Amino acid sequence: MKKLLHTEMTSKILKAFFKVYNVLGYGFLEKVYQNAMLIELRAMGLKCSSQQPIKVYYGDHLVGDYYADIIVEDSVILELKAIEMIAPEHEVQLVNYLKGTEIEVGLLLNFGPKPQYKRKILTHEYLKSLKPDKNGDAD
Repeated sequence: MKKLLHTEMTSKILKAFFKVYNVLGYGFLEKVYQNAMLIELRAMGLKCSSQQPIKVYYGDHLVGDYYADIIVEDSVILELKAIEMIAPEHEVQLVNYLKGTEIEVGLLLNFGPKPQYKRKILTHEYLKSLKPDKNGDAD
């Protein structure tokens, strides 16, 4: 069985997520959970940045930008929610964030009535396979 990317790191992140959830519970704004996650992740010795701007390009043209809630060790994007349930559009949002970066792993963490998380992986190899070659065909 193939090992998932950044398994050790994502395990630590999930441990921090459940600890923060167990302490704070449900009902705060996302910013409260973001600040608590930063404290917990840094206490684990992980390098984290919050609200890091990420630019999205279409070819050579800048078409937009967004701010990642938290990026851990320049390797995992965390998208935080404080909603009833994770919906498909939240998962798509995280995948699009991965597309706009060199980061291949993302975690969607929901501090809702019940804690939920989704792991998304978008490898560079997969993205290359989608790009058309000179003839317009995907690899």
